[in-house]
Amino acid sequence: MTSTPFNALLSTQIGNEFAASQQYIAVATWFANQDLPQLAQYFFRQSVEERNHAMMMVQYMLDRDIAFSIPGVPTVRNEFSTVTEPLALALQQEKEVTASIEALFRAARAEDDALGEQFMLWFLKEQVEEVAAMTTLLNIAERADNLFDIENFIARETVGDGGRDASAPVAAGGAL
Repeated sequence: MTSTPFNALLSTQIGNEFAASQQYIAVATWFANQDLPQLAQYFFRQSVEERNHAMMMVQYMLDRDIAFSIPGVPTVRNEFSTVTEPLALALQQEKEVTASIEALFRAARAEDDALGEQFMLWFLKEQVEEVAAMTTLLNIAERADNLFDIENFIARETVGDGGRDASAPVAAGGAL
């Protein structure tokens, strides 16, 4: 298959998803070092989810016989001053990913690539959930009287943890 703007954007997005996975590991580690195990676990799960998204895109490219390379990952941020900083970073990251997914959808539509457009629909739905979950988590952290309120909220609620989605695309090598 020939290279198209959609294919180039999707190759870049694979790198973005791996970068998000790495950033979430850094955030999870920071929370773990702050003795906030619920937040740490939440972001370790988010890291796996972002890795799975990248692998779904890899599988799609393989299935469509599109030549691509796995992009490198930029340096992640590891240090934060307050509990809200990594949450704000995560929300901003999810908003950026949403903009990228929207651009991918528009590119597929502009190329009259029905398969690419259909593939991106699941990711659009996923991004609505991701932005909503991170917004809620940041709002809770900003309102909390103490850090244990946030920990209790995460332990009690299923924010951003809807479990396996049977409609999700297949991940190369299988989802973790």
